[in-house]
Amino acid sequence: MNKKNSKVFIIDDDKQLGESISLLLESGGYKAEVFPDTKQFLERENYNGSGCILLDVFLKGKTGLELQEEIETRFECLPIIFITGHGDISMSVGALKKGAINFLEKPIDDQQLFNAIDEALIRSNDLVTKQNELEKFRIIVNSLTAREYEIFRYLITGRLNKQIASELGIAEHTVKNHRLSITEKLKVKSVAEMVYIAEKLNIKGAN
Repeated sequence: MNKKNSKVFIIDDDKQLGESISLLLESGGYKAEVFPDTKQFLERENYNGSGCILLDVFLKGKTGLELQEEIETRFECLPIIFITGHGDISMSVGALKKGAINFLEKPIDDQQLFNAIDEALIRSNDLVTKQNELEKFRIIVNSLTAREYEIFRYLITGRLNKQIASELGIAEHTVKNHRLSITEKLKVKSVAEMVYIAEKLNIKGAN
């Protein structure tokens, strides 16, 4: 976990508290950014790095709980840590079931906060790694020609070159040439690796 390459987003309409938490985090080696409400946070430019969100439950207008799903959809690699001065068990259970990583009550213990953030950043790093892998796979699969993609969908079913050639009505050596191009573009050496990529991108094999 690299604190310098991660960011903690604090969303709290108590300006003084938000700035206080920000200073505390920065003293602990974290990068922090404060927002007075979720509207301004959602309007910021997209953030694709690792990090987490400290979200106050009771904000003006819609509550943090009401906006949890919208925030998680927009920033899916940023786990949410809820903070509140008026929490209860049912509220915390509901937030955690919906995907929040932690639920802290004010006044927040410094070490408890650091521990929660460290846990969130570890999860975020894993999510970012997986997202980057998916993006890499999307780019290389999109580089396939229409015919290569068609053959790729046959290959992941385990069909042999001659079977694919027969089904597509083309010469076997043509399939072999396309197969070579596919493996070079995808940077794979086996059908198993092709299947792995297809599964990650939810690509179905040809019938």
